[in-house]
Amino acid sequence: MSSADSTRIEWQPCLERKLSVAPMMACTDRHDRYLLRLISQRTLLYSEMIPVTTLVYGDRDRALTFHPFERPVALQIGGSDPQQMALGARLGEDYGYQEINLNVGCPSDRVRSGRFGACLMARPERVADCVHVMVRTVDVPITVKCRIGIDDQDTLESLCAFIQTVSSAGCDVFIIHARKAWLRGLSPRQNRNVPPLRYDIVHAVKREFPNLTIVINGGVVDLDAAATQLRSVDGVMIGRRAYANPYMLADVDRRFYDVQRAPLSRETVLERYMEYCDRQLAAGCRLHWLTRHIMGLFHGQPRAKVWRRNLSENVSKPGAGVEVIRDAARDVLPLAS
Repeated sequence: MSSADSTRIEWQPCLERKLSVAPMMACTDRHDRYLLRLISQRTLLYSEMIPVTTLVYGDRDRALTFHPFERPVALQIGGSDPQQMALGARLGEDYGYQEINLNVGCPSDRVRSGRFGACLMARPERVADCVHVMVRTVDVPITVKCRIGIDDQDTLESLCAFIQTVSSAGCDVFIIHARKAWLRGLSPRQNRNVPPLRYDIVHAVKREFPNLTIVINGGVVDLDAAATQLRSVDGVMIGRRAYANPYMLADVDRRFYDVQRAPLSRETVLERYMEYCDRQLAAGCRLHWLTRHIMGLFHGQPRAKVWRRNLSENVSKPGAGVEVIRDAARDVLPLAS
């Protein structure tokens, strides 16, 4: 799609949430999501976080366009103005996203200066106001991604009070990063690692709100760990590990969705992704925008380091095209010519 279709794409009213890939800035763009969809057909994918002001004042096509093959795919937006958020939700639905997720978890200074992200956990009524108008504006699900708390506001009681207020406005899906966020003194990267994981708090939220869908995020390193979490919550969201090792998703469909079809091999995934790259390059895309997402495709395999080095050294050469990927792959697997 190059723009919003005049006829809305049919959406899936009840998305499966057992396994999803987190929204990650500079990672989960449309090219990465295309790659991940080649690996798993059932994993729910999320966009990068898009500030709602980009949708109100910026280039909507550039921000929202995606390939239908990526679905099921959700749009994450950040903001705190209810009317702007309603417009952002409507645009997301019009472009074919099957869920609109409100970011209440990002701790970066830039996001906080825009008065959204994790700092909104201190303003549950404002989050509820946003959810209320978004739910009334669109038919796709409105969900919230948050932390277990911020700064010294990090008790189970405060988190439950937040969820009670927001759920009463019409949100019944909460994706909870099982770390609190320190809004001052830690970088966004440190906020992904320094605050301790408190899975127990997220599990307790599920017990307190059995009728809500609770998805856990943070520190889940593999599918075994995801399976363990699913004993206590409704879904698991994996972030950086899925970006660093995308082929870890190859067993998701069989393991969590009872799909008996064998996954594509790494070789077939790469061949189909190169076909996609050819089309994107012809449309004016730069090669490094495409290759950065496949750096980890051979994670844990022999000569994976050689693969990464060959891509890094050759991707920016004048006239570089898909043959750079093919040449690099010859060192790790026998691609057909």
